Amino acid sequence: MPILRNIGTLATCGPGAGQSDIGLIPGAAVAWLGDTIRWVGPERELPPEYASWPTEDAGGRLVIPGLVDCHTHLAFAGWRQDEFEQKLLGRSYLEIARAGGGILSTVARTRAASEAELFDRASGFLRDMVRLGVTTVEAKSGYGLDLETELRLLRVYRALQLTGPARIVATFLGAHTVPAEFRSRRAEYVDLVVEEMIPAVAAEGTSRFCDVFVEESAFSVEEGRRVLLAGKAAGLVPKLHADQLSSCGGAELAAEVGAVSADHLEHISDAGISAMKAAGVVAVSLPLATLYLGHRPLPARRILEAGLPLAVATDFNPGSAPSYHLPFAMMLACTLQRMTPAEVLKGATLIAAQALGLQGQVGSLEAGKAADFAVIDAKSVNHWMYHCRPNACVRTVVGGTDAWNQPI
Repeated sequence: MPILRNIGTLATCGPGAGQSDIGLIPGAAVAWLGDTIRWVGPERELPPEYASWPTEDAGGRLVIPGLVDCHTHLAFAGWRQDEFEQKLLGRSYLEIARAGGGILSTVARTRAASEAELFDRASGFLRDMVRLGVTTVEAKSGYGLDLETELRLLRVYRALQLTGPARIVATFLGAHTVPAEFRSRRAEYVDLVVEEMIPAVAAEGTSRFCDVFVEESAFSVEEGRRVLLAGKAAGLVPKLHADQLSSCGGAELAAEVGAVSADHLEHISDAGISAMKAAGVVAVSLPLATLYLGHRPLPARRILEAGLPLAVATDFNPGSAPSYHLPFAMMLACTLQRMTPAEVLKGATLIAAQALGLQGQVGSLEAGKAADFAVIDAKSVNHWMYHCRPNACVRTVVGGTDAWNQPI
């Protein structure tokens, strides 16, 4: 039952007047009992009942809610460094995919990897993410594209959730792309996803969400609709990769099926923005993918001015976003998308939690929520985002327990 005192500035990131309202409290303190926050506020107003609790010192630093990375592809085998060079020389994402590269090259390696190998690799990534202040991670399957490997990936995520050090939320992404063996039989692959994979995933209870990549190189709106409605009928909440490479109606589909989020959205239409807002769908920005692919940024100002909540995540994957550095993605959301540091912080905390349906549990520092927070070696959110460092996080707490402390 400790109290964290001597907080220079605390960003609570609770519900407020808009995405730029991050609830700043100077000279703050936080008290927690077990895994739950009991009190948050100015240190001078600390209630007498907490006077005897043990004290911990934040050193005058910035304290934020634990970061929530609401879009990753955490478990996979191999890398795709040769494609990085090809892209720099002018080959497009779609050209590489049509030549058998891209997602399909990762699928081949991942199918050949054991569950233990995938677990060890993903566990290493996760430990590094926690050192950056990340406490909740959404993790997608999608590099199996057959029943056995998709279930293997989801079991890896279940094991990671049980062993820590961060919270894991799993998403089934069997409809990532059409595998090579079904290239001339895509309708049969959609049948496989709908009739075999989704029932098996639902029976194992290893996934909270069902995702689909709606794009020219992946699945049509009609195919995506079928997959998402089948997932929904099985108890899996819809999510979408939408409008990344073209404006193909992904955002509108997300609104139609009641998705919790639509992600990427670099080519979202005004109609898509309006439909998502009306349906309560969260938009998710993935600026690392924008950077690596050399694409135009998501229209963040249009989205925010329309009143649509906008999360920020990494899209960590071996092809288009081979980095799990969420604070760097947050800085890119400022520089590429013209979001303010406050908007970005809330996008990587409370709104990212909303994109996972977890806003009642994590994403803000409020009494009754999980004691997930990070101590950042900066005086302000603006300075943290402005001064790009390898890592400004010095302490990460998940559920009231230290998940990482910077060596002194």
